[in-house]
Amino acid sequence: MGKIIAVVSGKGGTGKTSFTANTGLALAALGCHVLCLDCDITLRNLDLALGLSDSALMDFSDVIEGRCTLAEAAVKHRKYPSLELLTAPVSDGQPAFTARQLRDLFQEIRENYDYCLVDAPAGLNLGFQIATACADSVVVVTTTDHSALRDAQRTVMELDRFPAGTVHLVVGRVQRRMLRALHTTIDDAIDTAGLPLLGVIPEDGDVAYALNRGIPLRDCSDYAARAYDNIAKRITGRRVPLMRI
Repeated sequence: MGKIIAVVSGKGGTGKTSFTANTGLALAALGCHVLCLDCDITLRNLDLALGLSDSALMDFSDVIEGRCTLAEAAVKHRKYPSLELLTAPVSDGQPAFTARQLRDLFQEIRENYDYCLVDAPAGLNLGFQIATACADSVVVVTTTDHSALRDAQRTVMELDRFPAGTVHLVVGRVQRRMLRALHTTIDDAIDTAGLPLLGVIPEDGDVAYALNRGIPLRDCSDYAARAYDNIAKRITGRRVPLMRI
C-alpha cells in the first residue's frame, strides 16, 4: 500500500513546488512508482517544475467525477517513466466533489503507487485542506526568513491531528552567507517550527534555470539535486547525513 505525503507551506516562495517535483523525481530515480499531485486549484505550476508544461489534458476532478480513469488522467514523465503527474483543475469555482469521493481517489492512488506527493498551495485554504485530508504524513517547507518561520508555526498548529513523527520540516533556499549574517542556524529553524528535520535544500541558481528551460533540476545540477536525493532516501527509510551547505 502506497504512502500519501502532503507538502505544505505557510507562505509562498519557500520552494514547496520545487520540493514536490524534485523529491518525486529523486524517488523515481530510486525505482519507486511515484505520483505528483497538484492541489493548487486555478494556479497549478507543478507541471512546469517537472518539465511537463501543459502535458495534462485531464485533472483530478475529472477522475473524481468519473469523466476519466486515474490511469488516463495521470501523465507519465518522458524521461523518468516511473513518475506521473496528476494536475489540479483550473476552474475558479468551488469543487463539486465530496469528502467521500476524495477519500476514494486517494485510496486508489495508494493501491497504484508507492508514493504520492501532494503539492498544496501556500496558506491554509481549500487546497491545503484537500492535500492534508487523507495524507499519511506532512512535510512543512519553510526558509530561514522570520516571516516564513512564523507562518510555518501557524501551519503546524493546523496539523495537530497528525501523530508524532508524521510531520517533518524541510528548510529550503539556505545560503551559508545569509545564515552567518542573520546569526541563525538550522537548529533555530527547527526550534521555531517545532518539528523534526527531514532535510535542508541549499539555494541553487540552477533551480530557476531548470524551470525556465522546462527540464528537471537533476538534469542540470548536482548541488540542490543532491539534497533532494538525500531526502528521497530518508523517505524510503535510509539513514543519510545532512549535506553540508
